[in-house]
Amino acid sequence: MTAASRTLVQTLAQLTPEQVELRDDFIRCCRDTRQTMPARWLYDHRGSELFEEITTLTEYYPTRTELALLRDADAKLHEAIGEGRMLIEFGAGSAHKTPALIEAIRPARYVPIDVSGDYLRESSAELAQAFPDLEIEPIEADFNRTVPLPHCPRRLPIIGFFAGSTIGNLTPFEATDLLRRMGETLGDDALLLIGMDRVKSLDILLPAYDDARGVTAAFNLNLLHRINRELDCNIPVEAFAHEARWSQPRTRIEMHLVALRDVEFSLGEERISFGKGATIHTENSHKYRFEEARMLLRCGGWEPIDAWSDPADHFTLFLARRDS
Repeated sequence: MTAASRTLVQTLAQLTPEQVELRDDFIRCCRDTRQTMPARWLYDHRGSELFEEITTLTEYYPTRTELALLRDADAKLHEAIGEGRMLIEFGAGSAHKTPALIEAIRPARYVPIDVSGDYLRESSAELAQAFPDLEIEPIEADFNRTVPLPHCPRRLPIIGFFAGSTIGNLTPFEATDLLRRMGETLGDDALLLIGMDRVKSLDILLPAYDDARGVTAAFNLNLLHRINRELDCNIPVEAFAHEARWSQPRTRIEMHLVALRDVEFSLGEERISFGKGATIHTENSHKYRFEEARMLLRCGGWEPIDAWSDPADHFTLFLARRDS
């Protein structure tokens, strides 16, 4: 084994498995700028805080539109879903929209799943105060994998909740795989309530991902701060700028970090360089037409059974049943 190999092995031994995965994903994207970083790396504790701030911005329509839908359709949701289910929320975050759904369908148990453990525990504690009779059992996990659910002494019907059009962060092929894994997590005869963002005017889309206050830029750049902190890297963060782009062929917003000058830095034994104008592709947000969204659900093993949209057709909540 060469000295460089021994150094690499020693470096990797000091990292957690999650940090090794972050390192490998980042190196892959730096070597091939056609690749995209998995969006989950944006959501450390600081990233989660910044995203929650994004959801309050005037330009960012998805959160308030989806929340208004949950409130306006509460009676219809109650009729379609019923009461007493176990509610599993994927990527719960701050659970800002969850109270509206809890009030509508009155679940017997609530299981939020999120990769950001500190944020998950904070939001779960707040919900426990608001709904003291509701059983709440948070799970810190990556919902992109099949997640074992906690044991329940009584068999409850299950509904999954996947809010915020987070499904749009994935390519259609990745989204299909995730929907199938969600089906494995939730089990036979489960329901899924999922929010999907719709194709719309660029006058609305682009500002939602590049706000005037620069919060989205800070959220995107936080990825580099995280890599510096967790992987002992020396990326000059000031040498990169946030950029939001629209890809018409893929009907998606793309977030990039663009090099403002020639950049070179070290990540362990790796020397990484970017020419001016080169980018790190950090996130996608796919937008779907109504029938495309229904087709995606079917490809992922779910049969759409109902849907609710806002008056402008900017956003849709789909209710689907696992197709067994």
